[in-house]
Amino acid sequence: MPLDVRTVPADLPEVDALLDAYLDERERTFPTAQGTYSRKRTPAAEFVPPNGVFVVAYDDGVPIGCGGLRRIADGAAPGGGTGVDLRFEVKHVFVSPAGRGHGVATAVMDALEQQAARLGATSVVLDTNDSLAAAGAMYRSRGYERTEPFNENPNATAWYRKPIA
Repeated sequence: MPLDVRTVPADLPEVDALLDAYLDERERTFPTAQGTYSRKRTPAAEFVPPNGVFVVAYDDGVPIGCGGLRRIADGAAPGGGTGVDLRFEVKHVFVSPAGRGHGVATAVMDALEQQAARLGATSVVLDTNDSLAAAGAMYRSRGYERTEPFNENPNATAWYRKPIA
């Protein structure tokens, strides 16, 4: 699979198609015990440098995965230190069923974390739902650690943070 991950405007038609597929899948597979899935897309304007980026993974020119990164409010320095934590949040990481199992999500996360460092982040944060076991395992394997909730996402059950060197 010749994978090409590119930074793109978040309002491209292929981004819309990927995000629609992502939201459709999450709505269809959301744990019923947790209620109803809240369909919410982050506005494309939040993924514009220097406050964010959006990436799409292409396989032979076909879009098969995506993810975004946006600046959020600074947090307190971790561990009670002085200073601030300049945070960027990962949003909408999705790989189409045809692309799964081929390292696409890893390539998307690599690109997002590199962009976060380039944009001056001191940490990357994200939220997910514990029902997405493979996603949680991937995030933990990349050095993300559970943290206190930093947003009010009704779909999330887990919040993660990773320092960026």
